[in-house]
Amino acid sequence: MNNIYDLKIFEWIEKEIIDDILSSSKEIKYEKWSIIILEWEESNWEWYIIKEWNVEVKINWKIITNLWEWDIFWEIALLNEENRTATITAISSVILIVLNLENLVNMINNDTNKINKEIIRRIEENIENKEKIDEDLN
Repeated sequence: MNNIYDLKIFEWIEKEIIDDILSSSKEIKYEKWSIIILEWEESNWEWYIIKEWNVEVKINWKIITNLWEWDIFWEIALLNEENRTATITAISSVILIVLNLENLVNMINNDTNKINKEIIRRIEENIENKEKIDEDLN
């Protein structure tokens, strides 16, 4: 994937609408080894797209996976009020695009229901992954 327009979650949205969504978002740079999200923290109703470099995901301080440029994380935080389920750490200097609930509402309002299906698919995938991780940790 070469750019943000190639993200599956933006697949059915016109470029101009994506640009509007991005213009209301912010970019944050985290230095190497900075903790971006701490497991069990309260949700801040934000989700993230990695613009540059990568992060690692830990549950109970065990590395579960790495995420790279143009991966998305914590979009589920926009749909529920649960505490964070993992710790996200920058393993290099990383730049994140930070989006919020308003951004998601704009996407849904400018979509043909495919965003909703993609979010539901991601929720199901995350639930399956969490169940597998919980089994492995026990």
